Amino acid sequence: MSGTPDLGPVPNRVTVEVEQVRRLVAAQFPHWAGLPIEPVAKGGWDNWTFHLGPDKLLRLPSASEYAQAVEKEHRWLPELAGRLPLPIPVPLAMGTPSPAYPHPWSVYRWIDGVTASADRIADPVGFAVELAGFLAALQAVDAADGPQPGVHNWFRGGTLRTYDANARRQLGVLAGRLDAELAREIWAAALDARWDGVDRWFHGDIAPGNLLLQDGKLAAVIDFGTCGVGDPACDLAIAWTLLTTDGRRAFRDRLQVDDESWARGRGWALWKAVAICSATYDDPADAAEYAGARRVLDEIFAEYSAG
Repeated sequence: MSGTPDLGPVPNRVTVEVEQVRRLVAAQFPHWAGLPIEPVAKGGWDNWTFHLGPDKLLRLPSASEYAQAVEKEHRWLPELAGRLPLPIPVPLAMGTPSPAYPHPWSVYRWIDGVTASADRIADPVGFAVELAGFLAALQAVDAADGPQPGVHNWFRGGTLRTYDANARRQLGVLAGRLDAELAREIWAAALDARWDGVDRWFHGDIAPGNLLLQDGKLAAVIDFGTCGVGDPACDLAIAWTLLTTDGRRAFRDRLQVDDESWARGRGWALWKAVAICSATYDDPADAAEYAGARRVLDEIFAEYSAG
């Protein structure tokens, strides 16, 4: 389609080691130079993340494309934090590029909690309603001058057609392993679902790893690297990737999501699950990840088929 953004090549990621980070901190923030630095377990893909002492977090983008989010986060997260009902990361300081590391980077306050999973959530419906309330508050923030979709967030908030060729290629890889005809029908419906064109704030990656729990309850939302303003349907994917059937219904009711937005959100969830399946189906080491993505696809297929 003419005007559809091009995702471009896969980012060329750099490796960041603890000793390298220690030198960066000592050079740019000497008052923190004596604090221990340790990698964060499962620290993500877009950023290399490290503990700095007991209460701080370092985020160093793994590629130049991901580094585009740094200034955005420093500009907007302090403003968003005061308007949202749950804690979110607020940057403490911005590091600068140097010969030791080529991108801007960030120091944050560490937020305690465990990442969300179905077995850790105490009340699935209550969790869904609280998450929807958070997203409703985010969407209500004035979107004027907010960051439009772009490489800084891989065009989240823009048209799903940006991912059309990618999704169709992945479905081809998975031929014979899932109901490709049904998947293509769901995808086509998502592409055709119209957006009202009103810019709203979105997170861009509402996923289990970015939702923190304390005592089984939603306690914080983290990692706003893909945030922006545009179509917030990308934040609806969580309805299929984590929520129960009853939770999904409560989530939709609380957000008052119309049919067109719901179809686009389902498309985001489908794309994400198909991407995981196509990357993991043939490696026994990835069996658990593949099985999880297949469960998501089963949820999507069942919900769509039930109307």
